[in-house]
Amino acid sequence: MLNTLKSIFGIGPKVDIGELIKNGATVIDVRSKGEYAGGHVKGSLNIPLNSLENNLSKFKDKNAVIITCCASGGRSAAAKSLMKEAGYTNVHNGGSWMNVRNKI
Repeated sequence: MLNTLKSIFGIGPKVDIGELIKNGATVIDVRSKGEYAGGHVKGSLNIPLNSLENNLSKFKDKNAVIITCCASGGRSAAAKSLMKEAGYTNVHNGGSWMNVRNKI
């Protein structure tokens, strides 16, 4: 149970988000369109959390490195969990979009 919670919330071994992005990771910002318009990580994709499940087919390679982000980390944790449940194996919760932006 504890490992499941750690996995859902991205707690555990730390990964270098900046290095992942440098090596071609896809950044998915799961905030609303309006939030995204107010600022975002350059090159990120905006797919609001409530429409992510319907857009998973856009990501054909379930082993590709994906980083989720939002305003504070809650929605991105939910997005990571949703993607993991759908079979995506290399998804990381980047937390807030500003945190991800600062890692680049």
